[in-house]
Amino acid sequence: MIVGLEREIIDQSAYDRNVERVQAAGVTLPKIADLADPANNLADRAAILAEVDPDTPAGGNLFRVHWHNDASRRQLVDVPEHIVLDTVLTGVEAKIIVAVGDRFPMVRAHKVLAAYGCLVPRLLSGIFDVSHHRAVWPSTGNYCRGGVAISRILGCRSVAVLPEGMSRERFQWLENWTTDPTDILRTPGTESNVKEIYDACHELSKDPGNIILNQFAEFGNYIIHRAVTGPAFERMFRAVKGTGDLKARAFVSATGSAGTIAAGDYLKDALGAQVCAVEATECPTLLYNGYGEHNIQGIGDKHVPFIHNVMNTDFVIGVSDQASDSLNLLFNTTVGRNYLSERVGMDQQSIAALGDLGLSSIANIVGAIKYAKYMDLKSDDAVLTVATDGAQMYQPDLTEVEKRLCAGGFDALKAAEIYGHHMLGAATDHMIELDRAGHERIFNLGYYTWVEQQGVDLSDFDARRDQAWWDGLMDLVPVWDGMIDKFNSA
Repeated sequence: MIVGLEREIIDQSAYDRNVERVQAAGVTLPKIADLADPANNLADRAAILAEVDPDTPAGGNLFRVHWHNDASRRQLVDVPEHIVLDTVLTGVEAKIIVAVGDRFPMVRAHKVLAAYGCLVPRLLSGIFDVSHHRAVWPSTGNYCRGGVAISRILGCRSVAVLPEGMSRERFQWLENWTTDPTDILRTPGTESNVKEIYDACHELSKDPGNIILNQFAEFGNYIIHRAVTGPAFERMFRAVKGTGDLKARAFVSATGSAGTIAAGDYLKDALGAQVCAVEATECPTLLYNGYGEHNIQGIGDKHVPFIHNVMNTDFVIGVSDQASDSLNLLFNTTVGRNYLSERVGMDQQSIAALGDLGLSSIANIVGAIKYAKYMDLKSDDAVLTVATDGAQMYQPDLTEVEKRLCAGGFDALKAAEIYGHHMLGAATDHMIELDRAGHERIFNLGYYTWVEQQGVDLSDFDARRDQAWWDGLMDLVPVWDGMIDKFNSA
């Protein structure tokens, strides 16, 4: 049995302590079904939740760990909030539909959903003891913040493990939310240094009081995104489609931990959409078995996550961090926005919505544009993608980016160059449409990380070749929901 896929209580005494501690804190756990359809299943809580501050470690915020929050993050909406990008911006006829992740509570990023999906199954089985264990959250930024938030609500201590070169906003948030400064562990490097995170976690795992919740290998991350994010995106697409003939052609997402892209498995079944993985061309691991460094914060690299259903992925699309950094200047500075208004012809509402797009969000959008061009999509086609967090996470970085990319300063001429090169000029280079050999190449690449380095059993590694194995994981959703009901009523 892979740890994190338990169907029953493993340690009754730890389970009992978890029940006691969580209930003493006045916390109730939402079911996965609640998070998948909150507009219906949580409507009776809406009035109470409206009074809960979305930026505090309040138990009620667990019932906001879904895609159906409005801009205030206090009210439920039937359709997840999204942006349909203006075609004058994208340069393609197809509709690029972007779900916005900064509506999530506490961290303003959707990784708090993944953290809930990873910790709660451990809690329900008693493998994790709230009174004794520390939850260790390895991440390149948002996942560890989500983990710290969930841990605070549940009353357990946690450790955030992330590269020292990540954005200052991430560290400022962690400093405010952790109870001990030593609970922030800075590893060498930046976005591209995942191995260093693993090494730090290996050392921490020598202490039996530490439980490593590795998002790259926790199937709770995959399951909750397929069960919750997938239906949310389907609902969003159907709202945009209305009574028209719009077709969902693809779901585009940076792989990162490979949690979010699990929604693609749901959307392929529900809408016939292809699944497209985005990665940085500066570190083209899936594309070319390559390596390197990049600044698309939040997407990870240099390995194939254990929870990535590689055999069901249709495309790998490379996007340069030059594109995401440059477009961040265009989207989120006065100079850039003035250019978009005066020269491109975008309306102010559409321009304001660009503030919901962080660096990985922009990379996803460029990937969606590249896919639309490669497939020659038309106005009756749609590409779905995701904004994992918003621009506020990267505001101080803008000054540094401007110094690095715009020697003479960022002006209207430079804005025109960025728009022309990275939006209208987005090309179909560094793309692979995967055939059987391509699937096998990427799948096999994961062997070196997971079997040789991390000690995964070879039979568990190979089992993931079969789509039926991944489909079978979803049988755990009703099992876990039943366990949540029993936990809440214990």
